[in-house]
Amino acid sequence: MVNEIKSVAERIVGLRDVLDISVEEAAKACNVSVEQYLKYESGESDIPLGILDSMAKAFKIDVSTLISGEEPRNKSYFVTKLGEEGSVNRHADYEYLCHGQGFEGRKIDPYVVSVPPRDTEEINFNQHPGQEFDFVIEGKLKVVVDSKEFVLVPGESVIFDAKKPHGFLSLDGTTARFLAIVI
Repeated sequence: MVNEIKSVAERIVGLRDVLDISVEEAAKACNVSVEQYLKYESGESDIPLGILDSMAKAFKIDVSTLISGEEPRNKSYFVTKLGEEGSVNRHADYEYLCHGQGFEGRKIDPYVVSVPPRDTEEINFNQHPGQEFDFVIEGKLKVVVDSKEFVLVPGESVIFDAKKPHGFLSLDGTTARFLAIVI
């Protein structure tokens, strides 16, 4: 994961340089301090998916380009085969598998997210622009959105304003998996 973090950081520095965007402008677009932004660019801090999304919007590129280094090419459709999902381990508490990263101009970002059981009930929160729809596939999942808690089981879902702090916790000692669609 360390190499992946460094690769993403290098792409961000290169894009910012090519686009002639200052560190201050980039930090403002991501709603973080210049100090925190520089930690992202140096690879010292892992970059949450919400921040990557903000960077992609500021750089006017697809978020999957920041993550994978490849531009989406398919304009009519894109099939994601089992085992070929784009791995986006942007958060130590969750594993994101990106579906649809090769579809150019998509309006949504679909992920299958795995939340493994942890020894703590502490939840690390995310925030990003847009809306998020989460549909539980397996396991029992605690979802917290803006201090409101929900427990969801397979077949249940939640949709929310993703600018609100939100996070997830697997319950019952098993990995929970859900489909997340970020709009």
